[in-house]
Amino acid sequence: MNNKIAVRKCNEYDLQKIYDIISDIYKVTEGPCVKGKKVLVKPNILTDDDPAKCISTNPVVVEAMIRFLQSEGATVMVGDSPAVHTQKFRGEKSGIFGVCEKTGAKWIDFMTNPAEKSLRKGKIRIAGIVNEMDLIISMPKFKNHELVYFTGAIKNTLGLVPGFSKAKQHALHQDRSKFGEFLVDLNEAVTPDYFLMDGIMGMEGPGPGRGLPVEVGLILGSTNPLAIDMTASRIAGYEPLLIPTSRVAFFRKIWLSSEEDIIYNGPEIATIIKKGFKKVPVSTTNNIALKFVMKRIKFLKKLERRPVFIHENCTGCQKCVNICPVQAILPLPSKKTHIVLTDNKCIRCFCCSEVCMDNAVVIKRKVFGV
Repeated sequence: MNNKIAVRKCNEYDLQKIYDIISDIYKVTEGPCVKGKKVLVKPNILTDDDPAKCISTNPVVVEAMIRFLQSEGATVMVGDSPAVHTQKFRGEKSGIFGVCEKTGAKWIDFMTNPAEKSLRKGKIRIAGIVNEMDLIISMPKFKNHELVYFTGAIKNTLGLVPGFSKAKQHALHQDRSKFGEFLVDLNEAVTPDYFLMDGIMGMEGPGPGRGLPVEVGLILGSTNPLAIDMTASRIAGYEPLLIPTSRVAFFRKIWLSSEEDIIYNGPEIATIIKKGFKKVPVSTTNNIALKFVMKRIKFLKKLERRPVFIHENCTGCQKCVNICPVQAILPLPSKKTHIVLTDNKCIRCFCCSEVCMDNAVVIKRKVFGV
């Protein structure tokens, strides 16, 4: 690993152009040699949906990466675990499974033969294929995230955790800071060898699943997850150290000692900051006493941003019910499309919002029943 990051402008999903950019970025940032190696490509597939929604890494970028790795002599496998991982999930609607068929890369089901990995505190299940690979290439998407504000390289590693084991972590780590610590712990235990971020089209607003597609026009690459996340979040208009994962990693001094350690190659940052990018509202309070009071006084808790259910949009799929790590969400027995939230049980992890593709869950403040 080094501190180099390369950013290149790219405004269209043109396979040859992206292939050439990946080849350039990989060389400039001194990506690891893949000749003769077994390489796992891990895209970001939150839910299996139309690439135009910008929920997942675009299949053209995935194909370009696979073809680049194959041209360098690698044997390539591809896999991910979405938020709701059903048996034999293959990423078909996202177009990524089709890319595997086209290129000959093998799709891996992360639910098959999971393994156990030790973290700083405790253990966690991960995809067993990780232990069989020589290298992992992580391919995050440039987009917002209601809980950690901006999702990137560090967050994308969570997809190596199969099935509902991911949601369980929200119950164990019940605020932004603690969840950020867990994600950094996971990346220390399983650190991908290279990160290539699809920022050609990103997602602004209420990401990672319900936001709006937005043209960013960039591809970013690095061996360093913190360098790529700090750079990408700054381009999105965030102060990098307000992103929980970046803040935890930065103060642990795992991958960087200071932002000045980043060796940047690309257009001047000021010229590529996405003006008007719709960010997730950032809470900047570090007042421990205030947080204590907010959690325990029912009236004040209503001032927090929380899930609000739009019943007329609900299709009754109950993905939100199934993914809730603390069983705070239930359908009314008499009406399956009327979802009820037990507010004092809700931990504000926003998993329900992530998996709802019907715009039936929004995150906002709700006071006096409004």
